[in-house]
Amino acid sequence: MVGAWVAVAGQGRVMVTQDRAARTRQALIAAAAADIDTNGYDGATLSAISSAARVSMGALTFHFSSKRALAEAVVEEACVLTRQRTAVAVAAGSPPLQVAVELLRCLADLLDESVLVRAAALLARERPQAVPGWHQAWVPALSALLTEAADLGQLHREARPDAVADLAVYLLTAVEVNRSAPAGEGRGAEGALARLLPFVKRAVASGDA
Repeated sequence: MVGAWVAVAGQGRVMVTQDRAARTRQALIAAAAADIDTNGYDGATLSAISSAARVSMGALTFHFSSKRALAEAVVEEACVLTRQRTAVAVAAGSPPLQVAVELLRCLADLLDESVLVRAAALLARERPQAVPGWHQAWVPALSALLTEAADLGQLHREARPDAVADLAVYLLTAVEVNRSAPAGEGRGAEGALARLLPFVKRAVASGDA
């Protein structure tokens, strides 16, 4: 009986330790995303991240061996969130070109609301060779939608799906870089995208779309 109690108590301690480690890791990722979003990759520092997360430098280096490892974790978390939102948008069941437009709006919303996604998008610009890109989480779905739209005659005959997907990447990058807006207009990435999308859609959509 005593042995069983000791075993249960030991399992409980392991679970508490694992839970504490998971919370520490998430705190570090959140602090890293905020620092990168504000200061860029080069301006972010491990000391500032550990201070913001209220975690010792020793605990930080236990979980992440370098700033690059932290940045990769930020991108991984952002990609999980982005894939979840992308799946919801793609499941809407509307015509593919309309779904593609809604997906871009969803991504702009994410840029406004999630510091993880903003940091991942910034890292895609600043560290494209060192850190896996955030675009990998949504470009394949968008490309599939645009290919389907082309097959259904929803795209202008000269608008190749791959070129339109590239244009979408540039468009999301532009609204991520400059999220400001004139007074009285929609602000943030979503507002900037809403102002630009009608012109883009007019250029790439067929007359029947």
